Amino acid sequence: MNASRILAAVIAVTMTIVVPAAAVPQGFAGLGSTAEGFVIPQPGVQLRFPADHGAHPDFRIEWWYVTANLQSEDGTRFGIQWTLFRSALAPKTRSGWSDSQLWMGHAAVTTKGQHLVSEKFGRGGVGQAGVATEPFSAWIDDWEMKSLSKSETDPLDRISLHASGKDFRYTLELSATGPLVLQGDRGYSVKSAEGQASYYYSQPFYDVSGSLDIAGRTARVGGKAWLDREWSSQPLAKDQTGWEWFSLHLDSGEKVMAFRLRDSRDGYTSANWIARDGKPTPVRPGSLEISPVRSARVGNREVPVAWRVRIPERGFDVTTSPLNDQAWMETTTPYWEGPVTFEGSAKGQGYLEMTGYE
Repeated sequence: MNASRILAAVIAVTMTIVVPAAAVPQGFAGLGSTAEGFVIPQPGVQLRFPADHGAHPDFRIEWWYVTANLQSEDGTRFGIQWTLFRSALAPKTRSGWSDSQLWMGHAAVTTKGQHLVSEKFGRGGVGQAGVATEPFSAWIDDWEMKSLSKSETDPLDRISLHASGKDFRYTLELSATGPLVLQGDRGYSVKSAEGQASYYYSQPFYDVSGSLDIAGRTARVGGKAWLDREWSSQPLAKDQTGWEWFSLHLDSGEKVMAFRLRDSRDGYTSANWIARDGKPTPVRPGSLEISPVRSARVGNREVPVAWRVRIPERGFDVTTSPLNDQAWMETTTPYWEGPVTFEGSAKGQGYLEMTGYE
């Protein structure tokens, strides 16, 4: 969802450019602002691949979002994040330096004792950042997600992933062992009681191998990864102040996507149970239960870093634990994101993203 979902930093920058401070709209990072002139997601629209792997400039915001739980040959655990965000300053696409698309990249590496973060900004129309579909590639400067798939397969079935920052670098290869998964109602993901929504699909079945360099020391790593793709023009309601989002790999081979958007009422929740063969079963509305178990002091703020996640209709009741309490993304608009493990009615690993705690 990632939530990112998720596009918080880009929206914050965009708002400071195009509206006076007194007019900044409500909703976390402006994601509840009106979308005049932009296309709004509608139910019943069939997502089409590989076209929908590319950019959707008629929509205001969009992201390509990868998280991975990795382990080195000596058993050391890592988490990595690679994200490309697109935000439109205006609903009409232009060329060259007049292009209305802003791009931003986030990359991070998390260990038990470190959380390393890098952020990039770029403009569309001049080749600095963008997404191409034939062949598929998403990039900002030298960071890149690139298809390695054969022509007869989905471009995202096999990809390479590269990013670097101060004291870290990774080059990974991701191979899908299952199909793309449509979130929500066949890719139409509702985010509020008022009906705000996005188009949202995932590839949660990646096996990963590659190399990770931290402070000049290189490790061979492998593990599991999850890709989220989402686009919208007004994904949040005005009173939604942040979210908790989970992507969970169960040891059984099943997957769970779950999120809660906090608002002035009880919050809005959604979840998807994904079978080993990739068949998604949306969880009944209102049946997901998320509650904090433990908080930690992160900088000058208290952040709930361990959570109980329950889906009673599935008999699912787990408690998550972070690899590193201090997985704080000190970016333009800050948020918490890092790898977790969980145990209870099921065991496994995954990722947690939290916004609105700054």
